[in-house]
Amino acid sequence: MRTRFFITCALVGAIAACHQNAATPPGPVQTNTLIVNAEIFDGSGAPGVHGDVRIVGDRIVGVGALDRMPQDDVIDAKGAAIAPGFIDDHSHHDGGLLNDRTAAGAVSQGITTIVVGQDGGSHYPLATYFDTLTRSPAAVNVASYTGHGTLRRLVMGDDYKRPARPDEIARMQELLKKDMDAGSLGLSSGLEYDPGIYSTTGELVELAKTASASEGRYISHLRSEEDGVWDAIAEILTIGREAHLPVQVSHMKLSMKSLWGKTPRLLHMLDSARAAGIKVTADVYPYNAWSSDLTVNFPKRNYDDTAAARHMLDEIVPPDGLLMAAFAPHPDYVGQTLLQISTARGTSPERTLLDLIHEAGAYADAHHLRIDDGEVQSVIGRSMLDGDVDRIMQWPLTAFCTDGSLGGRHPRGTGSFPRILGRFVRERGVLSLADAIHKMTLLAADNVGIPERGRIAPGQIADLVLFDQATVIDHATYTDPHALSTGIERVWVSGQLVWADGHVTGATPGRVVARGKAWIIQVRPGR
Repeated sequence: MRTRFFITCALVGAIAACHQNAATPPGPVQTNTLIVNAEIFDGSGAPGVHGDVRIVGDRIVGVGALDRMPQDDVIDAKGAAIAPGFIDDHSHHDGGLLNDRTAAGAVSQGITTIVVGQDGGSHYPLATYFDTLTRSPAAVNVASYTGHGTLRRLVMGDDYKRPARPDEIARMQELLKKDMDAGSLGLSSGLEYDPGIYSTTGELVELAKTASASEGRYISHLRSEEDGVWDAIAEILTIGREAHLPVQVSHMKLSMKSLWGKTPRLLHMLDSARAAGIKVTADVYPYNAWSSDLTVNFPKRNYDDTAAARHMLDEIVPPDGLLMAAFAPHPDYVGQTLLQISTARGTSPERTLLDLIHEAGAYADAHHLRIDDGEVQSVIGRSMLDGDVDRIMQWPLTAFCTDGSLGGRHPRGTGSFPRILGRFVRERGVLSLADAIHKMTLLAADNVGIPERGRIAPGQIADLVLFDQATVIDHATYTDPHALSTGIERVWVSGQLVWADGHVTGATPGRVVARGKAWIIQVRPGR
């Protein structure tokens, strides 16, 4: 059956009628939900106010002191907080989403929208992926960037270890334009990874101009988060200035000992750029450890250089702070640190690190895989200062993300948002509750460029999360990364419950969220 999409419109206090195509089967019966006795955080950053929220179908139609109606399904919040559904500004939860459409690891955190296509990698073409999601929706909404690395591989194949020629850039622009027409948010890059690491700033500017022409955005895993971080920040600001589009620093961090404590310099660069008219924003996850692969901190790809390995272990991540998350040649290494593995092998940590890279490369070649395939090898590295993470979180233009996946070994994929609410807000007071919710909702929606989400107001899509401010907390750890959080009581996506009383409901009302519009998967009869 032909897939169609409709842009819904709303009037304050009411839902506009949606007209069905005659060939479209009737949708589910419209339901009315009245949530009473809640502390409402509308996403704006304003303090919570006591009141009620009414949902009719997929929309919020009333906020405040509301009268009960006979058709209402009434839920007593008993003073719990209600907020717009959380938006994961940088997510990899699309991996395996079609096999686990209830997305428990995401919705149990209160996440209702995931923003994927990150770090330079995306589904291509997006039109096909979006059609698949429309036919087989998940419990969460999905928005996506187009990956620069994906475009580079499509155009340059295995011959990517060089700057792209003008004709190749032009071909990448053509492919990007098709994705922009399908609703891509813009261009993402992963400049510490192959093949993006070999690109020039000029190549990125030209592609970003294509995204800009469609009012898209640019988001980047910077070329360096360590030795070259200042040049990497300057590069993303150059792209924003020359391509005239908003730019976002992915999972912003200073992950090197000699950089610890220098967040004031980092934030000053960003504030100065904004004062000069560059629309730069950032996202961050609430942990002092990253997750990537063994090769990421070798920008010269010099895997036989013992000095380079020693520098990594001395300055970036110590041997006892590098945890093996996947290693296909020796699955028994998973959960062990580099120090434990090197001790068992009887070789120095730097020698062991280089040997592991070569073993992973040989395995990848033998199985026709890439060495950076997460199934071949991946690691978790502890290399950030907690105080730096705090200050980055407090920057007014920083939204929150997981940078996680449904089946990943890093606890961020399951615990990030409740961790912020429980540990950073309630326990440590790094942020106020209203400010944290703002960063999870309206700020995230603005940074990404998606409409109709991120606020509790009449006419907005009813993506909502109800949680207990006094108890919400994460339980995922590096040894038990999939332990679900507690305190998230109910989660609605498009007005349908997807999480309640500690369990997924089985509902899958998630939608494709295209740049500047909402793609409606189920269109109900006119009202």
